[in-house]
Amino acid sequence: MFLCCWLGLVALIPTTLSTNPGVKVRLTEKGIEYGRQLGMAVIQQKLRSIKIPDFSGKEKVSPIGEVQYSLSNMHIVNVGLPKSSVDLVPGTGVTLSIGDAFISLNGNWRVKYLRIIKDSGSFDLDVNGLSIATTISIKSDETGRPAVSSDSCSATVGSAKVKFHGGASWLYNLFTTFIDKALRNALQKQICPLVSDAVSDLNPQLKTLNVLAKVDKYAEIEYSMVSSPTVLKSSIDLSLKGEFYNIGKHQEPPFSPAAFNLPPQNNNMLYIGMSAFTVNSAAFVYNNAGVLSLSITDDMIPKSSPFRLNTKTFGAFIPQIAKQFPGLMMKLLVKTVKIPTLTFEPNNATVQATTTMTAFAIQPNSTLSPLFVLNLEASVSARMFVSEMKLAAAVTLNKMDLTLAKSYVGDFQVGPLENVFKGVLKLVVIPAVNVQLAKGYPLPTIGKMKLMNTQLDVLKDYMLIGTDVQFS
Repeated sequence: MFLCCWLGLVALIPTTLSTNPGVKVRLTEKGIEYGRQLGMAVIQQKLRSIKIPDFSGKEKVSPIGEVQYSLSNMHIVNVGLPKSSVDLVPGTGVTLSIGDAFISLNGNWRVKYLRIIKDSGSFDLDVNGLSIATTISIKSDETGRPAVSSDSCSATVGSAKVKFHGGASWLYNLFTTFIDKALRNALQKQICPLVSDAVSDLNPQLKTLNVLAKVDKYAEIEYSMVSSPTVLKSSIDLSLKGEFYNIGKHQEPPFSPAAFNLPPQNNNMLYIGMSAFTVNSAAFVYNNAGVLSLSITDDMIPKSSPFRLNTKTFGAFIPQIAKQFPGLMMKLLVKTVKIPTLTFEPNNATVQATTTMTAFAIQPNSTLSPLFVLNLEASVSARMFVSEMKLAAAVTLNKMDLTLAKSYVGDFQVGPLENVFKGVLKLVVIPAVNVQLAKGYPLPTIGKMKLMNTQLDVLKDYMLIGTDVQFS
């Protein structure tokens, strides 16, 4: 794959209305160098496919006179690209330069002179001092994905030397100058088209870009660009939308991303800055989908727990429950009443959630009798981590506050129930949340991309993922 991930990610999608991004991506010198290595392997393979058609000609060679010659069955035996560089032109684009390259090929020769003398044999051609320079443009295709092309290209061949073998080759080496020039021109005409093909061969890979990545049956995340790539002297910065949407319904949340800047780092090939906006847009989407709720029954509580979800247990704290609903199992319904909010501070990610917890007694006929409704304010710490190609998380409870919203069994003090509901959160709610968070959601990727040596740091208003990449 030509020029690797950095070129693919440079052009995630065409420019849309300018706004603050939810996600920023920085491609460093280390990533560009990896792209150069992959690109050279592809170009080298392309140059090995050079096909020089058979050709013939006539030349006057002293003292022989007119010589008719033909060259056939020519094929490449070796290509070397010892020097190459990829340079960023700030504010402009990308240039690729190759120098001191060489190509070796062989083929068959045949000559006729003095009208009756014929001879044949083989020959070797060594092309040295080959240089190639190309500029690469990045545009959008009809699907909104990037398409790349070689905008301009120049190729020059420093020297071409042919050596004949067999027959009276010592004689025919006298007129190699004429054939050198013909072969050099034939090669030179093919080099730029092949380089252009190598660049174009990236386009099928770019079509694998997850511009709109499905998360689950409720949500998808959009990684379209919100502004043009910023080409700097030693890196390329990309601004991506990084916003969750309900599948089939792209509704904007009642908040927008705050501006943030990536710190100057160059230890990894790729840096991804994920703002709090991106995660909070996920909370908005799942809240709209009505899935931020959980029904809790006794079978969800570990058998080792002394606390049971029945009217006997709660009757110890609220006697009227045991009197009015003796010997019944209970059910709790936890439901968000506000969109959970995540904040990033250095080394700390915190989620604030406002929920209601409604308790029911389960009647013998399975009908539910409401007992009380509590307001629950909870704060949890989130540990973010990268799992394969996804960003995942796990939360732990920091603190919670309970207040009585409504009672169907008369007034009672909430305080004695705090430990009970803290246990419910730790034993049931948070493990259920963590199961979902562990599934993760897709990071912006292209093709068969694998993350290596990944690190994640939480900073002010965003988290920073530093990673190397590898393509198979």
